Amino acid sequence: MNQYFKIKGKIQPSTSVIIEIAGMVLLICIWFFITSGGRIQKYILPSPIDVLYSLKELHYEDFLIRNALFSIKLNFLGYIEAICISVPLGFLIGLYPFFRSLFGRYINAMRFVPLTAMTGLFIAWFGIENNMKVQFLSFGIIVYLLPVVAQRVLEVEEVYVQTIYTLGANSWKTIRHVYIPYVFSKIFDDIRVLVAISWTYIIVAELINKSGGIGALIFTASRQSRIDKVFAILFLIIAIGFIQDKIFAWLDKKLFPFKYVSSK
Repeated sequence: MNQYFKIKGKIQPSTSVIIEIAGMVLLICIWFFITSGGRIQKYILPSPIDVLYSLKELHYEDFLIRNALFSIKLNFLGYIEAICISVPLGFLIGLYPFFRSLFGRYINAMRFVPLTAMTGLFIAWFGIENNMKVQFLSFGIIVYLLPVVAQRVLEVEEVYVQTIYTLGANSWKTIRHVYIPYVFSKIFDDIRVLVAISWTYIIVAELINKSGGIGALIFTASRQSRIDKVFAILFLIIAIGFIQDKIFAWLDKKLFPFKYVSSK
């Protein structure tokens, strides 16, 4: 029992799963208790049963699956574009001091831009169709991912660079065999963490033109005071995010197996 409360202690995976399930059951029981018996009105906090029942209406009347797939598509396209832009620019800024001095401070400052206030600019630049939504989501990811890529390049230990130079490698081979493997193994974890950003801004993007998506769906449900639907959609977003995280974890093990080699 002591190992359960030991600072930075470890628990067996099978035991950890049991504790996780117990925690989920406990939270549901607390939720059910505080919403039963009319303690809280359902328009403030619906019961788990109300949320579960709302899924049927969301599926048959609000086309929940189709809207979820639409949002996943927007997120995927935004992320692909953001990665394709952030990675080469991040390498350029991280590798060469000229570009780091030229753009480094301004790119770091971009993180403080209030993205939700820029929807008007994106509408002016890209219109109100789906392309604007993809560009908006992509920009929201770039402002965080680009500085991270540049920082990961700077974190490459000089001993690796000097070693490959000693072996006769030129600049391109150094980038290919040292910087690219190291940086990609690190930013894959960063991308995995940042994947939640696009879901944060999905409601803002999908409110424009309301052509579909669970972001627009959750906004409509909240305007109709259907809090049960709001909770159901939120749980769906969490479930999608959980699945995405598991996929990223699986890909990470396949692409970078050396990260999981035990040091013992």
